[in-house]
Amino acid sequence: MTGWFNLGMTERFQAWGLPYEWSWLIATVAGILLIALPLMLAVAMIIYFDRKVWAAMALRRGPNVVGPWGLLQSFADGLKVFLQETIVPAGASKGLFLLAPIITFTVALMAWAVIPFNGQAILADINVGLLYILAISSLGVYGTIIAGWSSNSKYPFFSAMRASAQMISYEVSIGFILICVVMYAGTFQMNGIVLGQRGHIFGLLNGYAFNPLLFPMAVMFLISGMAETQRAPFDLTEAESELVAGYQTEYSSMSFALYWLGEYANVLLMCALNAVLFWGGYLPPLELPVLYWIPGWLWLFIKIFLFFFVFSWVKATVPRYRYDQLMRLGWKVFLPISLAWVVITAGVLVTFGWLPS
Repeated sequence: MTGWFNLGMTERFQAWGLPYEWSWLIATVAGILLIALPLMLAVAMIIYFDRKVWAAMALRRGPNVVGPWGLLQSFADGLKVFLQETIVPAGASKGLFLLAPIITFTVALMAWAVIPFNGQAILADINVGLLYILAISSLGVYGTIIAGWSSNSKYPFFSAMRASAQMISYEVSIGFILICVVMYAGTFQMNGIVLGQRGHIFGLLNGYAFNPLLFPMAVMFLISGMAETQRAPFDLTEAESELVAGYQTEYSSMSFALYWLGEYANVLLMCALNAVLFWGGYLPPLELPVLYWIPGWLWLFIKIFLFFFVFSWVKATVPRYRYDQLMRLGWKVFLPISLAWVVITAGVLVTFGWLPS
């Protein structure tokens, strides 16, 4: 990781006699695994948590057989799909068909490179971290489109068309929402955005969401994040009543599991972005010295967990939107409001001299 981890590991490997290039490479790979492996474990756990929330909402017990309290259910499901045969439809484009889930899964992991877990624990502390997130999230739609086209089947193809339209529609408003955050923070660097929220309101509250001007944008970003990750009530791409299983219809075994993992990794990423951009990231909610005794990464995990609970709650309670309602919300409501809010935010910052130096 940039900072203490990557530098320290590189120096340690050099002390063991390895050349600088190999030391840097091994340290970087170690940093990537230090994020990717816990993330995969977190995905397994939140799938379990997701199912428990749905069960509680429906007055059921949920997973409760495999392992204590059903905690190992996700691992049992993973083992089951791992041992199954990968079936490729006769009319499918085999190469693209197998490549699509790999793209979805890889892109879902790549975005985590710029998420700050505390002041120093960040894999790539680049100056344009927010632009990197936008670029990576735009790439995610390729996995869906390729899956829909290469399956050579009607339902996946319709699903892929919906997914591309949906993701493009909401990325526009997400872009304008992020501009409002950048105008306040004065930087695209993710760590800088978090530090800009320190004592933002009255020197006591850490988070742009406590700002009356940015709170509406925080709510819109949360809803747009649900649409971007194709979660209920915006899961039009997987509408079982219309499209069987959407673009995943023809997939089985590990290729299907990669979509499953990629989808939940993207949901976790959106929860992390909500926490980092609007709710102070790894900072405690209040600027009190006693709260800094709790490590920053733990504050971030608590916030991600709370946002994921909101995602699960919405999925269990809110009915699915119709496709025309989804498009109308994106183009006729979110886009004009977010565009107007950029102008309003810029006007307020210039008028009161609050522009970051």
